[in-house]
Amino acid sequence: MADHQATIERRLCTLRRGDRKPTLFLYDVTSSSLEGQGNAFAACGSHRDGTTGKPPVVIGLLCDEEGTPVSVDVWAGHTPERTTVAAHITQVARRFDCVCVTFVGDRGMITGPQIAALVRAGFHDITAITKPQVARLLQANVLQLALLTAQVRAVEPEGTRYLARRHPLRAEEMAAGRRDKQRSMAQWVAQNNASLAAHPRAQVAVARRAAHTKRTRLQIDAWLTGEAEGRTLGLRVQGEALQEAAKLEGCDVLKTDWPQAVAGTDFIHARDKDLTLVEQAFRTCQTTHLEVRPVYVRTAASTRGHVRVVM
Repeated sequence: MADHQATIERRLCTLRRGDRKPTLFLYDVTSSSLEGQGNAFAACGSHRDGTTGKPPVVIGLLCDEEGTPVSVDVWAGHTPERTTVAAHITQVARRFDCVCVTFVGDRGMITGPQIAALVRAGFHDITAITKPQVARLLQANVLQLALLTAQVRAVEPEGTRYLARRHPLRAEEMAAGRRDKQRSMAQWVAQNNASLAAHPRAQVAVARRAAHTKRTRLQIDAWLTGEAEGRTLGLRVQGEALQEAAKLEGCDVLKTDWPQAVAGTDFIHARDKDLTLVEQAFRTCQTTHLEVRPVYVRTAASTRGHVRVVM
């Protein structure tokens, strides 16, 4: 299976699609767990599914515009997901004889080197950019906060097209989560104030350090600071920092090199939403119907063959 993977994938694609070459590919990665330490791909890394105690292996899945898997590959568990894109780009260009293809990747997966590889292969790309990238675009005045509304707005500076919108429901969910964290922190402070009042020998400095640790763990220390008056702890909301933290909540910005005249705003937005088809394929591969994990084989060829059978 591993030695003939290219031929198998090409024939399956031809059998299902006939002479229709894929014009759009959806790509995402997941991880699976390996049994034992003797697998060729065993390496320290993080599990995307939350599994602990076992070495992971990275699986990259390529689907066509209908969400049907067409190619899969395996890498060691410490492989960054963005470095897997170039390998699959090369496979697509050579294996399926594609000419004009749009490559859709998840947030942060298609970056500078991957975009350069896409350009060399003659491909187009659609990807969501990260929050720090959005902040830099706002600082450079490429994007404006006025564009971040419930309706998708597009700007096209220097050949790169950005589609921006703010999801009101998602923004409200994130605001509610922030309020819950603040409420939880306030309850913790009240309990510790009661403990400090009941135990005169308890140290306020220790309680303040514990409060700082909890705020950091809740990721609210940027806009919620601690203070102490005598033996009483308190909280102070930093208004400007809170507004800065909430500025990009619910925001989603897509980046593509497709011009407006060729691919409309609705088309680009719909193609990004199609990435859910890859996630559905991953869920199918990781259930009891098609159990890709855990991986019990040892060699690289056996691991690739196992994952290919599941795909």
